[in-house]
Amino acid sequence: MAERSWSLKGVFRSVFGGAEAEAEPITEDTWDELETALITADFGPEISDSILDQLRADVERLRVAEVRELRGMLRDAIEERLAKFDPTLHLSERPAVILVVGVNGVGKTTTIGKFANYLRAFDKRVIVGAADTFRAAAVEQLATWAERGGAAIVRPQQQGQDPASVAFQTVERAKAEGYDIVLVDTAGRLQTKGGLMDELSKVRRVIEKQAPVAEVLLVLDATTGQNGLAQAEAFIEHAGVTGLVLTKLDGSAKGGFVLSVQQKTGLPIKLVGQGEGIGDLTGFTPHVFAQQLVG
Repeated sequence: MAERSWSLKGVFRSVFGGAEAEAEPITEDTWDELETALITADFGPEISDSILDQLRADVERLRVAEVRELRGMLRDAIEERLAKFDPTLHLSERPAVILVVGVNGVGKTTTIGKFANYLRAFDKRVIVGAADTFRAAAVEQLATWAERGGAAIVRPQQQGQDPASVAFQTVERAKAEGYDIVLVDTAGRLQTKGGLMDELSKVRRVIEKQAPVAEVLLVLDATTGQNGLAQAEAFIEHAGVTGLVLTKLDGSAKGGFVLSVQQKTGLPIKLVGQGEGIGDLTGFTPHVFAQQLVG
């Protein structure tokens, strides 16, 4: 796979440098620089300390002496932690219904369009339900991205239509016309968490009268870090979330947040978005991520 813009190899350059630096012995300065690099990359103090303790123990046990070996050990340690969570999307049902949730502004609408495009690469017929019915602009934006992603769309018949009825109509059409995947957009306002969660519960109940919900994907903006995670706690607690989608995981984002968010939520990251283009969404692979993060 080609290197993505969200690689943070530069963060670790002070530790590993070029070929000459990699041949240097491991010193206390190496450990200090590595700790700084981990914190800079937003791993957080707890995970950084845990990784450093693991690496120090392994270096002593295996009698590792050179920085180049430490680099590989760091990459393996990150991959091992990420691999504890299964990133597989469960889409075996026909149709496979996916609820997409998250606070407003995280990139939920664009993610749905990119996800539709991603699924088309696997020859899946996708239909989108515009169940965020309270903002006409949201429906129009979703329609634009659905078209770009090659998906059909079911719109509200009037502004403010019951979101659950739009979801029901979307699944109904998917079953009648043989669509493989249903992506249901949902409201993201959090002014009244209880009302929003009640609405999502109703959407889910209505859908499940026709088909099971295969996934509930929570979209998080990687650039907002821990603040974004705090905003999404209501969804994690009440919405039956099965996996995470990280958006805006580009050069401005800090890749250590990936480990932090998985550890704190106990949820797998299933998709990552790295840019603004229709093709800038991929499945999450721990090995690839660790390789691109560290080098």
